[in-house]
Amino acid sequence: MPGYTQVRYEQDGRVVRLILDRPKYRNAQSRVLLEELDDAFKTAAEDQSVGVIVLTGEGDHFSAGHDLGTPEELEDREARPYPEGLRGRFERSSELFVEATLRWRDVPKPTIAAVRGYCIFGGWMIASACDVIFAAEDARFLPTNFQYFSVPWDINHRKARAIMFEGRFLDAHEAHELGFVEEVLPSGQLMDHVMAYAHRVAENDPFQLRMMKLAINQAEDSQGFTQHIRSAHGFYMLSSTGESDPGYALQKPEGGRRRPMVQRAMENYERRKQS
Repeated sequence: MPGYTQVRYEQDGRVVRLILDRPKYRNAQSRVLLEELDDAFKTAAEDQSVGVIVLTGEGDHFSAGHDLGTPEELEDREARPYPEGLRGRFERSSELFVEATLRWRDVPKPTIAAVRGYCIFGGWMIASACDVIFAAEDARFLPTNFQYFSVPWDINHRKARAIMFEGRFLDAHEAHELGFVEEVLPSGQLMDHVMAYAHRVAENDPFQLRMMKLAINQAEDSQGFTQHIRSAHGFYMLSSTGESDPGYALQKPEGGRRRPMVQRAMENYERRKQS
């Protein structure tokens, strides 16, 4: 199988598991991880022995979002720098977080996300690119105006406003009530349940499954989904640039380990637990 370092590729019959494999960093998404994931989706898509793709994370968390500066990520940025300034930021953001995620959304086979623990920002993005999402009871989802802005398609647009304006997590049960998650399970039962479902799906005719997926994606695209994703990326670039403004309302956490709105969501979560 492919010689990846941050993603594991495991085949079980007609089902492939793609496992984000950086548990030390809560599966933060480095450039290497995203490139390996892109290749893994392509490999599984082209393999006729594969009927269904399951995406999950090693350890207690699906993904805590983008890698903001682990030693491996910083070393990679130094070895493979993007152009400086806005041009480089746009190139990196567009290719890694928009175009790659659109490719995963359009993989011609059913894709299933199995989420436990944190599913923050970039975690939401890659989960939402999958066709079906199952969640453990401990899953916590955090949306915002990120690069692949699928949120108003994933949940009701008024709920999207209310949640994002406040800056708060959705627990697994609320995500289920909003239709983002198909089913909520005890953490210890999540993968067995997901794999059983994936094997049932994989028994069906692959051409029929592909046509179903194409028809559903086309229904979204006829309403402007892909056009919206690419257009909204510009608003993300503006909002992320605005975090450096002198009058920015939120204090940036020291060390750059969290985006300001993630820090705000953590604080809001603690307030809710205490109230």
